[in-house]
Amino acid sequence: MEELHDDAQASPVWAIFSDLMAALVGILVLVLVWVIGIQLELSQSLEQEKEKRLAEEQRRMALEQALADPLASGRVTFRDGRIGISGSVLFQINSDQLQEEGEVLLKDLVKPLQLYLDQHDEMLMVSGFTDDLPIQRGNSRYEDNWGLSAQRALTVTRTLIDQGMPEDQVFAAAFGPHQPVVPNDDSAARAKNRRVELTTVPRRNTDNIEDASAETESGNG
Repeated sequence: MEELHDDAQASPVWAIFSDLMAALVGILVLVLVWVIGIQLELSQSLEQEKEKRLAEEQRRMALEQALADPLASGRVTFRDGRIGISGSVLFQINSDQLQEEGEVLLKDLVKPLQLYLDQHDEMLMVSGFTDDLPIQRGNSRYEDNWGLSAQRALTVTRTLIDQGMPEDQVFAAAFGPHQPVVPNDDSAARAKNRRVELTTVPRRNTDNIEDASAETESGNG
């Protein structure tokens, strides 16, 4: 009788121990699944980042290849995805009138740029920059360098359109004396900062814009 009583007491202990072990194993399995999930997510994120960087590098190489002739002649520079054209090639100091040399250069750039934009569904941003010197007294058209840089960017933009660039593929931006490539320490440095840059940018998704506008109107209604 005593042996049967001892067995009855031992059974619940083993049952509780078994339940605890099962619960522990379940927790370990959940932790393992969570860790594996995190690793997979990190792996996917790294793979996506690699693919993004590879695509960016391929676009950069494609654009550089498209501009091979102007780059080889030294008429333009290409750094960090930006095509730089010296202001002295395009305009005289304090002027927004395009020089003949600049017009010829832009004509040479239109076809390779348009081909690249069509293949990658991107747009071209034309940015005007000046040095830090104030507008000369004889120039009454502009109050400051903002106006001059804006008009220069517009002049280049309109010239590209006149030479075949579709209007919906190009737009202008002005930066005035800001964002110099080198400090404005002397005349040589200022000449480098008087420039126009052409930069390819992703085209905005019109479907997303329309959806956002519809949601806004719905919310206002």
